[in-house]
Amino acid sequence: MQKCDVAIVGGGIVGLATAWQLLQQTPDLKIIVLEKESEVAAHQTGHNSGVLHSGVYYRPGSLRAENCRLGKLAMEQFCQHQEIPFELCGKVIVAVNEDEQSRLHEIYQRGQQNGVNCEMIDQVRLKELEPHVAGIAAIHVPEAGIIDYKVVSQRLAQIIIESGSNVWLNAEVTEIQRQSNRATLVSTQGELHCNYLITCGGLWADRVIEMSGEKPEAPIVPFRGEFFVLKPEAEHLCNGLIYPVPDPGFPFLGVHFTKMISGGVECGPNAVLAFSRSGYRKSDFNIKDLSQAMTHVGFLKLAAKHWQTGLGEMWRSWNKGAFVKALQRLVPEIDSEHLIAAPAGVRAQALGRDGKLLDDFVIQESERIIHVGNAPSPAATASLNIGKLIAERLQKQM
Repeated sequence: MQKCDVAIVGGGIVGLATAWQLLQQTPDLKIIVLEKESEVAAHQTGHNSGVLHSGVYYRPGSLRAENCRLGKLAMEQFCQHQEIPFELCGKVIVAVNEDEQSRLHEIYQRGQQNGVNCEMIDQVRLKELEPHVAGIAAIHVPEAGIIDYKVVSQRLAQIIIESGSNVWLNAEVTEIQRQSNRATLVSTQGELHCNYLITCGGLWADRVIEMSGEKPEAPIVPFRGEFFVLKPEAEHLCNGLIYPVPDPGFPFLGVHFTKMISGGVECGPNAVLAFSRSGYRKSDFNIKDLSQAMTHVGFLKLAAKHWQTGLGEMWRSWNKGAFVKALQRLVPEIDSEHLIAAPAGVRAQALGRDGKLLDDFVIQESERIIHVGNAPSPAATASLNIGKLIAERLQKQM
């Protein structure tokens, strides 16, 4: 039986950033991070598109908006100090018709309210930045960038271990027993007594919260995002980050082009219901995960409202030509022969019972326990600041 001051369930970037921030504030704490996989950042963090988000889209005053701005700055400073590569390659959000142009102005206003360095640009300036993009206007966000969050996570884990704390791998938590002044975690690496508990379960966040005897505020439904990458001869078609104007009635940004820090250009994603919370392949299936999603009243309401859009996403999932057509709205020169299938990601989408997207961070607190119930994009960008916020909340309980 091992003991520690703080146990953190989840070795994604939010859990690791929280451990790092706690050690920044109180270096003599004994912290153990428990990760059920054989490596850190195995799920959402490791399948992230690698964008340093600016915060242009998010509702002013929300945790997403505030933590994105501060988190991005903290991430850049951390990477500079740790000599981790990142690049501020810039981003354009492109309107291809007049209807989208009016919505573009609304996004621009949000960006201004959030303190984002961005500007409205015309077609001439857009062509200077992205010569192969079709659009009548755009927002240019020069401070948007790219990074490898798995590398960041690995460095965080290394620092945690070097500080005298630990990261347990292959340590799936199967039971949480709560006592008045501590919690006992039963895991596949043995039992652990902790004085305080933080959970950052990502795709399994709601189940970890239930395991602790509490009701999750944000039930999770998994959506798979499928990607292609451009062949080297087509990479010149994209200089940085190229995004469409998002559909205000649908909770996803639409297919876009992402320059990657390791080289190459990624295209996607579409968004379809994943039949497993680790359903990175179309064939992956988990009866518990699927039945829980299909009986979630919020998902049923979302599906009923957006069934046409959902069918379009599913059609793109199975029809490469349909995917190419969606990409051609932004870059007409794209052809099916330019694309190679790339690994998919699975997004933990929290839905309310009313069918509405829970689009902000959800942090649940009780005595000696803090749960991260929902960590939507830009969780990776914001992770160091979200970790600081959680660490400060826990310090108040100590």
